[in-house]
Amino acid sequence: MENRMRRLFVLLLIGVLALAVAVSRRAPTSQTTPRLDVAEALAAPLDGFERAFAPRPFTFPRDHGAHPTFQTEWWYYTGNLFAENGDRFGFQLTFFRRALSPEPPATGSAWHTNQIYFAHFALTDRERERFQAEERWARGAVGLAGADAPPYRVWLDDWRVEAIAEDADQVRLFATHADGTTLDLVAEAQKPLVLHGEAGWSPKDDAPGNASYYYSFTRMQAEGRIVRPDASAVAVRGTAWMDHEFSTSALGEDQVGWDWFSIQLDDGWELMYFQLRRADGTVDTVSGGTLIAPDGTTTMLARDDVQLEVEATWESPRTGALYPAAWRLRVPAQALDVRITPVLNDQELDVSVQYWEGAVDVRGTHGGTPVQGVGYVELTGYAQSMRGRF
Repeated sequence: MENRMRRLFVLLLIGVLALAVAVSRRAPTSQTTPRLDVAEALAAPLDGFERAFAPRPFTFPRDHGAHPTFQTEWWYYTGNLFAENGDRFGFQLTFFRRALSPEPPATGSAWHTNQIYFAHFALTDRERERFQAEERWARGAVGLAGADAPPYRVWLDDWRVEAIAEDADQVRLFATHADGTTLDLVAEAQKPLVLHGEAGWSPKDDAPGNASYYYSFTRMQAEGRIVRPDASAVAVRGTAWMDHEFSTSALGEDQVGWDWFSIQLDDGWELMYFQLRRADGTVDTVSGGTLIAPDGTTTMLARDDVQLEVEATWESPRTGALYPAAWRLRVPAQALDVRITPVLNDQELDVSVQYWEGAVDVRGTHGGTPVQGVGYVELTGYAQSMRGRF
């Protein structure tokens, strides 16, 4: 969901305006570093930006690129990878764009811009019980960061996703941590892209215009290599998921965070589901998702179509946040009943704003037949409310 990224942009703004490029890394033994309160700076006015009031036509490959008339945008890649010896990895590589004003600055300087970019690269290494994440930011000027199409590419410094041809259905992903940990993959879509919500229009609140334009490649075949901190290279294969979303909106007045699920089953089906949580613990009525069949046809899911139960929790030793750590997810009309468990409990990103995002395993039944699969889950608003921070 688009909403999950606004929490990230305040520190990005501060860093860019100071002409700084900051990188923070957290391995399992690192200490929490001081951070600024982002709430006040995130309360930016929405006036003058384009809003998502209704469905719009998409034009590809152009719409894979940036939409600077909207305030917020992100390109989001996650995946589960396996080595021949059975080693298991999860990755997250995300790029975020934030407009500081509706119009670019009236100046001829190449350094001046109203666009800032922010990125996260996180890697889960199951066998070594290691999760690490870094964040970077830069201004969208002089080639430091940006997003184009065609040909499709999005980048920040040397972190990048770029089309092998012109479109986004076959891409190369590259990112490296300060300790040398590296992700280098080629990912190719195995299905057509999916437009979520109503033809790609995904409301996040009842307020007019408080919605996003949202689409995904829900099953990409990924192959390449991972380099561990000890410089050992591991050949990997697996599946990836790509989300792209843009909007000018924010959480509703009573919303504090969200839970987002992407699931890839071994029977060829995928599921995207998000729920927006209110302060009283209830789930907002605009929550929902998409079920994708093996042939690419889709079924839109409303909140009441999905039953989600938390079966375990995990408390972060750094933030004290109590996160869900196992779920039972059911879609009765589709005879889908699965349990979802994290690959590692500790997949919390302790960066500008703390949240949990990690690789998961999936097992259960679909249509009465046993299924298993992999996925990614994102959990926000558990370490602190997201309201007022984006």
